[in-house]
Amino acid sequence: MKARTLGRHAREGFRNLGRNGWMTFASISAVTVTLLLLGVFLLLAYNLGEISKQIEAQVEMNVFVVEGAGQAEIRELERQLKALPGVATTSFVSKEVALEQMREKLKDLLEGYDDADNPLPDKFVVKPTDPLQIEALSKRVETLPLVAKVNYGEETVTQMFQWTEWIRNAGGVFVVGLCFTALFLISNTIKVTIFARRKEIEIMKLVGATNWFIRWPFLFEGLLIGVLGSLLPMLAIYVAYDYLYVASAAFPMFQLAPVDPLVHTVLGILIAIGALIGMIGSVMSISRFLKV
Repeated sequence: MKARTLGRHAREGFRNLGRNGWMTFASISAVTVTLLLLGVFLLLAYNLGEISKQIEAQVEMNVFVVEGAGQAEIRELERQLKALPGVATTSFVSKEVALEQMREKLKDLLEGYDDADNPLPDKFVVKPTDPLQIEALSKRVETLPLVAKVNYGEETVTQMFQWTEWIRNAGGVFVVGLCFTALFLISNTIKVTIFARRKEIEIMKLVGATNWFIRWPFLFEGLLIGVLGSLLPMLAIYVAYDYLYVASAAFPMFQLAPVDPLVHTVLGILIAIGALIGMIGSVMSISRFLKV
């Protein structure tokens, strides 16, 4: 297609926005609302996934050393733990340090407790490289000599993994479903716009215009509707997320993902989806009116 012809179709599509003011407003409004919802849930799904990762990263196991093990034996056990595949870090906590930590938590309850009667064992705190593989790792650790017991809160950790997996899957399904809903809503809104101009399309067909000659202005019109409809959601999402990100600094456990590059990526996705859905909606909607 010649550049002049393409330019003519683009100008015609732009003029159509003004000629059909209220219908254009309705189409842009549908795009705006749908993309705003989509953008919010994209950010929500991503941050839920990140929070799930943060929670999983806190998973660790306590490896208790048998009573009476000497310093040389403890160092050897530490070497064996670090050599195991799947171990990210190990840190030794002596029985004396463990008692002090318990005193800090329980405060007055252990005041005056005699260190000589300390019943706590020496232990290693082990973090896995993959939290989801902590059960398999714990079984390998249990086979090591000098290991009295391994504890990682099996029941709680299993439930937590189930919840985080459900959150990820539900977020992905919801975002995909919202994309299809956006296509349906925008397509039907544009279809109403095209229906109001069906006589114009019939006349163009009768005077010999080809299907693609008729489609191109509507294609550009759908593109413009999609782009214009994405501008307000982009602005609202950027301002709101930037505010929430600053506010979330007060809650380190649930820190939101940084504005850059997440929000800029989502904004790029929104304008691309808006333009794409606008064009697809126009092509889908006009096809039935080309059969004259």
